[in-house]
Amino acid sequence: MPSMKKKSVLFLCTGNSARSQMAEALLRNKAADQFDAFSAGTHPEEVDSRAIDAIARFGADTRGLVSKSVQTFNGRQFDYVITLCEKANTECRSYPGAGKQLAWDFPDPKTRKGNHPFSSTMTELNNRLSMFLLVENKVTSKASNEIAIETKIEDHNQSVPERLTDFDPVTFYKCLTDDIRLKSIMLAHYHGELCVCELMEALNEESQPKVSRNLALLKKAAIISDRKHGQWVFYRINPNLPLWAKSVIAETTENNLGLIMSPLERLDIMQNRPNKVSFCR
Repeated sequence: MPSMKKKSVLFLCTGNSARSQMAEALLRNKAADQFDAFSAGTHPEEVDSRAIDAIARFGADTRGLVSKSVQTFNGRQFDYVITLCEKANTECRSYPGAGKQLAWDFPDPKTRKGNHPFSSTMTELNNRLSMFLLVENKVTSKASNEIAIETKIEDHNQSVPERLTDFDPVTFYKCLTDDIRLKSIMLAHYHGELCVCELMEALNEESQPKVSRNLALLKKAAIISDRKHGQWVFYRINPNLPLWAKSVIAETTENNLGLIMSPLERLDIMQNRPNKVSFCR
């Protein structure tokens, strides 16, 4: 029987100096038999030696990790394009030739506070990639709930956001008690950005006002933010959430994939999904 063709993944960040290099090395380490991993930057910089050290300490191969411009891959098709920071997502909301595009947002370890910023970023990327492999390989929900996250996040000293200074934890946890709101948050955490019609399809929910009402509550609580593009409004996890709240969302999603496996599969086969933007800018 012929072997299955490997899929290609391009990780995009601004400088291609830390997060995208880590993600490239991690995916190669975790699933080189299934994926070809690449990385690039919208404004490439020299690879940070601290990122290389963190990758090596994690046990992944650091050979061949060099900074590249996104223009290096002009005209190339990728099965997945994954942005790892807000700026890269803004500059390339719709990468030409991407089969599927995801928008993940990780703190920059170069400016991140705490004792082990690069190791913490490696751990978070590793956990997110474990989730990615489970979802994209269509592992059953039972199997996904049996897989343990390898390492806990080491850095707990980053609860203060850059601009969101009046965030209410009571309201945050109350919002997680509703099925639609919880699953919408988990789906946005995985995909990066979704509109109401996509969430309706994923959740198998026919009432648009019901979904919109719950999204409005999440926006009022500052858990999600939105942006308008043409006739569409897209929702995503608020990038200014305190890190502890982002960690709660991440660990809830990564350890309970069974809750959203069916919604993710429905979303994957949805027809006529809205285009986030018609070009990469």
